[in-house]
Amino acid sequence: MVRVSNVFAGFVALLLGTQVWAAPPSPRLDRALCTRSATLLACIDAYNNQYSVAMSGATTMYLRGYESVGNRTWAQTNSRYGSMTFFTGLASDGEAWVGYIQKVGWTTISRVSSSSGSRSKITCDRVMGCR
Repeated sequence: MVRVSNVFAGFVALLLGTQVWAAPPSPRLDRALCTRSATLLACIDAYNNQYSVAMSGATTMYLRGYESVGNRTWAQTNSRYGSMTFFTGLASDGEAWVGYIQKVGWTTISRVSSSSGSRSKITCDRVMGCR
């Protein structure tokens, strides 16, 4: 459960955190250093986790990354339909996951289930942050 939760939290930060998209170099360990071009965003954090995001059209997003703790690579595809985003992912150790992100006003509700049997729910809003 730890692996999916950590990876998923990174995905949510990528998708929701404007600070990650435009993060300047920072000595804080919870921030990522990112570089972007017109079509690609690539980030690395203080723990050597690496991930990149590429858009295809207005509704499909491809994510790829490397998780240093588990020494594994992963890939995820997100597809947006209105206020809902559905995603599926696969890691190099065979773990697969599926989930959705639902936006309701200023609140975002994210749920994910993995083939290892773990489930996570993250709720984020502008007032309370993520929990």
